[in-house]
Amino acid sequence: MGEVVKGGNAFVPSVPVRIAVRNGLDASAWLLTADGRVRGDADVVFHGAPVHPSGAVRLAGGEDGTVWLEVGLTAVEEEIVRVLVVGSTDGGAIRDVAGPSVEAFAPDGTSVARYDVTDGGGETAMVLAELYRRAGGWKFRAVGQGYLDGLTGLAGDHGVDVAADDGPRPEPMPAAAPAPNVPAPAVPYPVPAPPVAQPVIPGPVLPADWSFGAVFEPYAQDGRDNDVITVDGLPPGPVIVELTVEGGGYTGLWPLDRRNKKKESLVNSTEHAFRGRLLTVVPERGPLRLRLQAEGRWQLRVLPLVAGRRLTEEWLEWGGPDVLLHTAGTADLAIRYRGDDNLIVHLFELAGHEDPTTLPSYENAVNEIGKRRETVPLPEGPVIVHLEMADGPWQARLKGLQPHSAPPTLPIPVPAASVPSAAPVPGTAPIPAPGKVSEPRKVRDWLRRGRR
Repeated sequence: MGEVVKGGNAFVPSVPVRIAVRNGLDASAWLLTADGRVRGDADVVFHGAPVHPSGAVRLAGGEDGTVWLEVGLTAVEEEIVRVLVVGSTDGGAIRDVAGPSVEAFAPDGTSVARYDVTDGGGETAMVLAELYRRAGGWKFRAVGQGYLDGLTGLAGDHGVDVAADDGPRPEPMPAAAPAPNVPAPAVPYPVPAPPVAQPVIPGPVLPADWSFGAVFEPYAQDGRDNDVITVDGLPPGPVIVELTVEGGGYTGLWPLDRRNKKKESLVNSTEHAFRGRLLTVVPERGPLRLRLQAEGRWQLRVLPLVAGRRLTEEWLEWGGPDVLLHTAGTADLAIRYRGDDNLIVHLFELAGHEDPTTLPSYENAVNEIGKRRETVPLPEGPVIVHLEMADGPWQARLKGLQPHSAPPTLPIPVPAASVPSAAPVPGTAPIPAPGKVSEPRKVRDWLRRGRR
């Protein structure tokens, strides 16, 4: 391991490297030209834009307080001479973080450079390290430069004008009663209402085509602005969390661990009027606890997996993250995406997975930015198709569908539970389609609200 002290440097191999940012810091990467500035907001890789347009730098998620960045050094554009690795706090200062560090690994898992931060103070953001070009290769430098004014100060030093704006935000249109017998005007791309959960069967009886996970009465809660939601009485295992936010601004949703610390985010969005269905796991001990950051009124429901919409050869349409279920034989999944931001799709293949209280490892099927037409091969069901990030309208259906070779075998489901429901959610008009947020606004909203 090449341990580097503050200000020191070491050569790293010119290969794809993985960089771990520890312990509990949020991570971002800033791609700089020779003048020390980004060319534009697309050169900032963070949770809201986890893949650089070149594909050379990716935020690969994390767990247990570690966030991973993947940097393909040979794929970095020639104009980029430095890649900053930045750590920031979601509350408190760097000195409150126990043992923050950054470490680079070669593809075989060998540690090639590590820097342990030992002098963190009142800063809320810090350039932990940088990868920079030298003598035809790349070097790692331990930087340790903190910013008391957080990411906004760092952004100002590297060419992002946080004060700039792209015009007023669109205000939500008030719901109006439709005129009788007047057809709705045609739109270029259909934007459907939020999906209606399929009926949930109380008791131990399960539908014939899906038997993974417990069945329980849905839990519902509504509120306004930031909150912590606790759902007692859920059986352990994967569930669907359905969230709609009527206001604009930043929306974030995190499960909380037993130490009341935030785990990897389920939602990290600056879309206006966010709506989506997310996949999470109820812990074996203790309630499901969620930390919500939102502006305006919101509604949240926790649903069993059986409430997910089934993939068929007919088009499913929506706009936002979703949890879809594939129960048939091998097929190709066709996706049309009309959003401007990230489309990330994960597949959870359940055949042979014997523990209904956990999820198997996922396979990433799509990780792209902007309007896309994708076709993804699917194995035989049962498969969970999780559109983890889809901030825009999309359609999905099966193609080339084959019969299932045998009835799927799944573990015996967890007994059904009766979950006490919170205050009933009042009926609301369909939430409008998510508004498009330009990449500059997305970065600036993150800097202003999410990670100061």
